[in-house]
Amino acid sequence: MMRQTWRWFGPADPIPLSHIRQAGVEGIVTALYDLPPGTPWPVERLLERRAQIEAAGLTWDVVESLPVTERMKTEADPADIATWIESLRACHAAGLRTICYNFMPALDWTRTELAHRRPDGARALRFDLRDLAAFDLQLIRPEADDYPPEIAAEARTRKIDRDALVATILAGLPGAMETWTLDSFQNRLAAYRGLTEEDLRANLATFLRAAIPVAEELGMRLCCHPDDPPWRLFGLPRIVSTETDYEALLAAAPSSANGITFCTGSLGARPDVDLPGMATRLGPHIHFAHLRNVRRETETVPCSFFEDAHLEGSTDMVAVIRALLAEQSRRAAAGRDDCVIPMRPDHGQAILTDDPATGAPGYPAIGRLRGLAELRGVMKALS
Repeated sequence: MMRQTWRWFGPADPIPLSHIRQAGVEGIVTALYDLPPGTPWPVERLLERRAQIEAAGLTWDVVESLPVTERMKTEADPADIATWIESLRACHAAGLRTICYNFMPALDWTRTELAHRRPDGARALRFDLRDLAAFDLQLIRPEADDYPPEIAAEARTRKIDRDALVATILAGLPGAMETWTLDSFQNRLAAYRGLTEEDLRANLATFLRAAIPVAEELGMRLCCHPDDPPWRLFGLPRIVSTETDYEALLAAAPSSANGITFCTGSLGARPDVDLPGMATRLGPHIHFAHLRNVRRETETVPCSFFEDAHLEGSTDMVAVIRALLAEQSRRAAAGRDDCVIPMRPDHGQAILTDDPATGAPGYPAIGRLRGLAELRGVMKALS
């Protein structure tokens, strides 16, 4: 079995630790979400959060996320990298060993709809490529020419709910570290003007070559979350979207400390990513798994998609879990001390009494509980 964890957004989370424990999970995934990116994390705050989790009978298994600042992405800012490493050392002092981060420029994970109604009444997160293109071409980059012609032609006249899309795309989703207005987002895009994929990849490599030796010295594991969705948005380069991207990331700083957050939902939005195969080929570097499923509405890159039930959607979740369990067996045979991979049921449809209006979008209690039960059943059967 993989180690079963649950994402918790701290004391403000509408789902309390006492309820999470009843879901049958073993550990918690969380972070100091109230601290802005670039702020050093105090050891005292980390120990306080850890004590709160342990008092509920759980353990703090993964930090998600220790935020990478925009200046680290645009210019590999040495001062911000040093501050990030200072927070990494604070996590170590608090007994934390696995750190998830992402290198998505400007925006964290992006959706255009937070409560898309499904035929059975469930509500799901959805990414509508045409709505995103309309939002971009009407409000952000009217001159952009990087959409397929048929989508661009429709997008320029497509009727959109401006306020809803601003709130959904720019105002921040759970786990996002910063929020934007239209004006501030335009300024943020300007900071990336002229930045190529090669530039962004070089800045990631600079960060890794500074942070990975420290993590290795401390016996810690860093794991980069993939882009979500895994393709360019608003003309911004994205460099953690495919298996090839991860190979480049691992090659930039070869080390057992340099690894992957294997998110089947983010990567699964691309039909050209072989998730079971990737889990086998890059398995030794997977430090953390997000198990969720999306249903692609077309087999193109990019495409529209929605968050499906965990055992439905476009990804063969049974094959993915089989590959991850096989990787655990290989680790155990090799005597690795990280032979059990922490996983969490990522996202989930809002069902039954889940209320998207009051809960964190994408993180319903009952929807995730259903997902966890299904994933646990698959793991038990395959084990």
